[in-house]
Amino acid sequence: MTRVKQPADCVDKCDIRTAIDTLDEELLQLFARRQDYVRRMAQLKQHPDEAFDHDRIETMVAALKARAESLGLEGEQAEAVWRTLIDWNVAYERRTIAARLAAAKGTVGEK
Repeated sequence: MTRVKQPADCVDKCDIRTAIDTLDEELLQLFARRQDYVRRMAQLKQHPDEAFDHDRIETMVAALKARAESLGLEGEQAEAVWRTLIDWNVAYERRTIAARLAAAKGTVGEK
């Protein structure tokens, strides 16, 4: 992880932009790692309907929102970010699982 100046140590906009750019890069790397798990989950699930688990999502979002607030963030912002991420992940899993099933069906029909 790259060292960035603490907010109080930033003396100009350039310092702040540099720190934010560095943090954004770290976030992208974390999202990429997270996506690896989403890809694996899509491999393990057997049906596209398994991609959406309402109870799991609501429990997770509530916990993340509370954690964000405990860190001094706006809970609604964290919730919006995670719901967007989760919505994309659910759609990705559904597409991936459906494509895998269709390919398997096509392969079976070709034999």
